[in-house]
Amino acid sequence: MPRSVNAVASRARRKNFMKQAKGFFGRRKNVWTVAKNAVEKAMLYAYRDRRNKKRSFRGLWITRINAGARLHGMSYSVFMGKAKAHNIELNRKVLADLAMNHPEAFKAVVDQINK
Repeated sequence: MPRSVNAVASRARRKNFMKQAKGFFGRRKNVWTVAKNAVEKAMLYAYRDRRNKKRSFRGLWITRINAGARLHGMSYSVFMGKAKAHNIELNRKVLADLAMNHPEAFKAVVDQINK
């Protein structure tokens, strides 16, 4: 019996990879083996960095809250400790937004903490 290969599926799979490699530089966009490796590596980086992005944003929020808290004479750790003690359940994303874009609202939070 002759060997049967599913050329339709193989071509579709290659076509899909080449579509994902569109925009890459040099042989990475049009040579199958190079493009396949480049796309697989890109997918790994994308997967990893979707998680790292969360880490980066948390760091950014902490920096912004710290800056806002220091304007009112306290450090980030003191601010967050008092916020937890006073049951203020605003997350870091919201607090950072208040500290940066709405300083009067952030001051109201600080005043509530310092009561």
